[in-house]
Amino acid sequence: MIEHHVDIPTADGAMNTFVVFPDEGGPFPVVLFYMDAPGKREELNDMARRLAAVGYFVVLPNLYYRRTRDYWLKERTEANLAVMFEHMNSLGYDTTVRDTEAMLAYVDAQPQADATRIGAVGYCMSGPFVVWAGASLPERVRCIASIHGANMVTDQPTSPHRMVRQLKCEAYFACAEIDKWASPQQVAQLQSSLQDAGVKHRVEWFPGAEHGFVFPQRACYDKASAERHWVRLFALLERNLRS
Repeated sequence: MIEHHVDIPTADGAMNTFVVFPDEGGPFPVVLFYMDAPGKREELNDMARRLAAVGYFVVLPNLYYRRTRDYWLKERTEANLAVMFEHMNSLGYDTTVRDTEAMLAYVDAQPQADATRIGAVGYCMSGPFVVWAGASLPERVRCIASIHGANMVTDQPTSPHRMVRQLKCEAYFACAEIDKWASPQQVAQLQSSLQDAGVKHRVEWFPGAEHGFVFPQRACYDKASAERHWVRLFALLERNLRS
């Protein structure tokens, strides 16, 4: 595979980004990979490589670039978590739209990327981000996946459960049974909104799994659930980016 570390210019600065794709057979459909709150790290690069290995041009940006180029949560101390939440709370709908537009401008210029076929996947804090990306750019994004997404139902006008009415693509939501960031009541409200909006979607519960279950280096890693998430994600991308 071919890997690059690039700076993607945005309205707010240089977004340092990991890009990976197969070394032959392109151009490839694009997957925009939105990180979780602990930050961009080698664990996520490996996940991006797994997507690229089956034939995708994967773009994994450091979404905290406005504040730092190299933050990731190495130890879950109270002080470190406070910094993480400061970084996380600096992001929202507007920053997501600007960053997504910058990523699209980047892939539009890459000969190995087929920018007519774009999907997006977001983990934890980025569950809302993929909804915002799909809702704000419905003509570009063909499918989205939110994996144990956090804060999917809020009292804000841009709450994902309100924004889903603007989706034109297929959406998949993987939900951990044990998740303080996404209660069963919130997930039910999200699913009701998806149904009312007529969005093609699947909301799937992962019994016994905890928030963050997909990450191999986390104590809550659940291999069986993580592998099921990969099966669902690959199938979603295959349906929408290759068919």
